[in-house]
Amino acid sequence: MDHVQPNNATTANKWLTRGGPVLFLLLWSAGFPIAKMGLQYAPPLTFLSIRFALSVAVLIIVCLFKRPAWPSNARGWWHLFIVGFLVQVMYFGLSYLSMTAGIATSVVALIVSLQPILVGMLAPKFVGERIGWRRWIVLVLGLIGAAGVIIARGPVHAASLGPVLLAIGALIGITGAMLYEKRYGTTQDAITSNLVQYSVGFVFCAPMAFAFEHAPVQWTDTFIATLAYLVIGNSLIAITLLLAMTRADKVSQVASLFFFVPPGVAVLGAAIATWTKRS
Repeated sequence: MDHVQPNNATTANKWLTRGGPVLFLLLWSAGFPIAKMGLQYAPPLTFLSIRFALSVAVLIIVCLFKRPAWPSNARGWWHLFIVGFLVQVMYFGLSYLSMTAGIATSVVALIVSLQPILVGMLAPKFVGERIGWRRWIVLVLGLIGAAGVIIARGPVHAASLGPVLLAIGALIGITGAMLYEKRYGTTQDAITSNLVQYSVGFVFCAPMAFAFEHAPVQWTDTFIATLAYLVIGNSLIAITLLLAMTRADKVSQVASLFFFVPPGVAVLGAAIATWTKRS
């Protein structure tokens, strides 16, 4: 009997549907407490600029060996620029600024977990995706559950309105990125896509860091370890997964993953805090 070889695209899509969300949630949730840890050793925009520069350096080396395809026209470059600005500058930049300004990582995660609600409201208009009443019930229950996990760990405090507004700006950035990617995104090679997007992040963040941040970077082992995780885990893997899942599935379904981020932040943050105290 002949053995039929599985189609590579089908196999990859199954993995993306089943394993992608789990891996994404683990990497994304851990990024909050790890970033908060790293911000003890460097100002936020400086921290991000170093992270983006390292990501670009790694991707350039990969490009030299892999020689990936580049966008074939100005429109393709423009799409990558827009997504890079929304995710790297707005989402990460404003998230880091809000955490530095005194807001707890749990509060940032909770605010960003409103993203599925925003996507549900905007998806019909921007990407023609209808959200049925059953999914709305799931979205609301997910939000209540995410808030309950955070509140159960203790009172949620925001130092002032400013950090909360920064976190809301981050929420708008990641929501806009997913909707834009679903409507205009193409199956551009992940290497070139990430390289362009992190270059955009560096171009915007580095000048602001140079102009407004003057505190020195403390190159401790902990800071280097946080950088390594954020470059590899968040920048190179999690973002690639998020955009790939957005293109492959309904944007509202992918956005609903963010309901699980606050519980993930709570659990992983507690685990990381316990581990750092012991070590």
